[in-house]
Amino acid sequence: MSQNINPHGVSSSSSSSSRNGNTNKSFGYETPQSPSRSTRISDPPRLEAGLPTTATSPRRRMQNNIFSDRYIPNRTGIDLQTAFSLTNDEIIPGTNKNIDNEIEIRKEEEANRTFTTVLKAELFGDNVVSSSLLNGRGVKGRPNNTNNTRESPSTSNTGTPPRSSASASSTPNVGAGAASGTAADTDDVTSTPRRKVNLFTYQSPQKSRPISRDLQQELYSLSPVRHDTQKILLSPQKKPRTISKVPYRVLDAPELSDDFYLNLVDWGAQDILAVGLGDSVYLWDGSTQSVDRLCNLNKDKVTSLNWIGSGTHLAIGTLKGMVEIWDATKIKCIRTMSGHSLRVSSLAWNEHILSSGSRDRSILNRDVRIEDHYVNKFESHKQEVCGLKWNVEENKLASGGNDNNLFVWDGLNPTPLYHFTDHTAAVKAIAWSPHQRGILASGGGTADKTIKIWNTLTGNLVNDVNTGSQVCNLIWSKNSNELVSTHGYSRNQIIVWKYPSMQQIAQLTGHTYRVLYLSLSPDGETIVTGAGDETLRFWNVFEKSRQEQSSSVLLGAFSQLR
Repeated sequence: MSQNINPHGVSSSSSSSSRNGNTNKSFGYETPQSPSRSTRISDPPRLEAGLPTTATSPRRRMQNNIFSDRYIPNRTGIDLQTAFSLTNDEIIPGTNKNIDNEIEIRKEEEANRTFTTVLKAELFGDNVVSSSLLNGRGVKGRPNNTNNTRESPSTSNTGTPPRSSASASSTPNVGAGAASGTAADTDDVTSTPRRKVNLFTYQSPQKSRPISRDLQQELYSLSPVRHDTQKILLSPQKKPRTISKVPYRVLDAPELSDDFYLNLVDWGAQDILAVGLGDSVYLWDGSTQSVDRLCNLNKDKVTSLNWIGSGTHLAIGTLKGMVEIWDATKIKCIRTMSGHSLRVSSLAWNEHILSSGSRDRSILNRDVRIEDHYVNKFESHKQEVCGLKWNVEENKLASGGNDNNLFVWDGLNPTPLYHFTDHTAAVKAIAWSPHQRGILASGGGTADKTIKIWNTLTGNLVNDVNTGSQVCNLIWSKNSNELVSTHGYSRNQIIVWKYPSMQQIAQLTGHTYRVLYLSLSPDGETIVTGAGDETLRFWNVFEKSRQEQSSSVLLGAFSQLR
């Protein structure tokens, strides 16, 4: 592929063909998206012309009249129209209904609670006799000769006559029905006869409402719904944060490998996104939207990437077991280190310490300040090490492998601090919480499908959630106590979780292959996901913290001075 990439990311020469047949695309080409379609668009003539997806094609002009069924609900929760439409969406009848529809179920339950409250207020509000009064008198107001009969002080079992109208009027009204004149009738001729009780007929209150010029009071006076009920319906409700279900940007990434064990996408602190495509590494600048090729490994392939904490140097793991360190500002390789006999699947920085996990089942810890290629080796895993994450603040390393094991290491101590064996599939997804000390999240592969939360201070399992799909990646939000997971078989979805309740906030779909790659922007607002469908999708998921908003201007000016 040619290195001449224009600002739109389109190479002057054609790139190698991808599995989807898009031979005219190179990394960084922004695929046009319509709001109603988030899957990859692979119409080469339209892409070359730069037309949006809403342009009218001959095929669409012939489909002016569409005769199809509307949404047909059924007990399995599957839209029959979608099931029989010609789309790429995979309908899996065996998916976990409770997991997939958790967000909708919570919304429905909240609406049902509000409806129940309103219904009770309308039926059993101020216009209904209380249960105690109904127990004391019959429907027509005659006393019941039962043990629960409530009598006034002037009434006894010796046949004392009923109360007069004066005594009845001086006695406080009991319950809601007395206020509206629906209590039992009295025997006094001079008193006004009261109406019979009817639980299912609305009767307006006797008390007249004051006339007010306020618009809200006018609405109250015009509505047939009770005043208290209107307050419930009109009161502001705390709505869940809305997350867009459509990515705001989609970039083509030809030759993005569909390999579960690799780590080919990382977003650095300098707002530079590094992507490994075949034998090349490309850098996408988040501020200018430009694309540059960092390097070409010729006869080798990229298998892992990781930025140093400051975002200036990039570590690259290769298929042949080499680890290269590149200066992204000078576009220059400053060091090449050996030590692994097979591919390097995972990389993780801890200041000047670079740890690399390989298919040869070992973890090498390298001090880039000294001449030696590595300072020590961890050899507890029995299969490929595909997950590595440092907790810089606590100086702890978490490693996951294809042997279903999760280890926690204390610094460079070759004896693991913890060895967790609860997962039943490969552990690639690993994430340390930035909000609580010692909290570690891990996710299992296809045979496991669970997210487990560990307390590494005590070694206890805090939470265990079955997601229903292969867990490929995990990442914590910087600004809120939330967690994002990406999945493979069988839904290829992205889920936002609220911690510690582990309730789903949103589900994002659009990738047609396993979502194997995930990274977070430096400001903590955006996540980027990559999949075997050879696309990178950018999602606005998190809210920006207020502290970062106030200091972003000063930080930007300081970075420019440096």
